[in-house]
Amino acid sequence: MQITSIAAIYFLFFVMSAFVMLPFGVRTADEAGVEKVPGQAESAPVDFRPAKVAARALVVAALATALFVANYHYGWITVADIDILPKPPAAAG
Repeated sequence: MQITSIAAIYFLFFVMSAFVMLPFGVRTADEAGVEKVPGQAESAPVDFRPAKVAARALVVAALATALFVANYHYGWITVADIDILPKPPAAAG
């Protein structure tokens, strides 16, 4: 596998894990016990830290990419292993 392919796979895992991690660790004003600003949405986060989300996503993406590349190299799980559909009927003739 080429390094550019690994980088592209890492980027995809990073974006996916960043979106998955967005709601974790975020608290609203009611949960934090902080006074709301007039016009503030009920679900608005109090202290959003995108760098913390990105750091978590970096680690998760690195682990997921390492597992993906190792599976590609060693062939632990193949397409045949996850093919759950029945075989098509034989052609009549």
